[in-house]
Amino acid sequence: MPQLNPQPWFYIMLMTWLTLSLIIQPKTLSFFPTNPVHEKPTTNTTTNPWTWPWT
Repeated sequence: MPQLNPQPWFYIMLMTWLTLSLIIQPKTLSFFPTNPVHEKPTTNTTTNPWTWPWT
């Protein structure tokens, strides 16, 4: 059964992984986001407990 022969598929998988990790990934990581992230000021919020009408 030819599909059980790992020889050609392993080579294809290895070349795809190397292409992705060595060529495509550095190119995509070099892009800068268009909207820089700004830290929001921290605000303390107070919560009120719920008052149940039957207690």
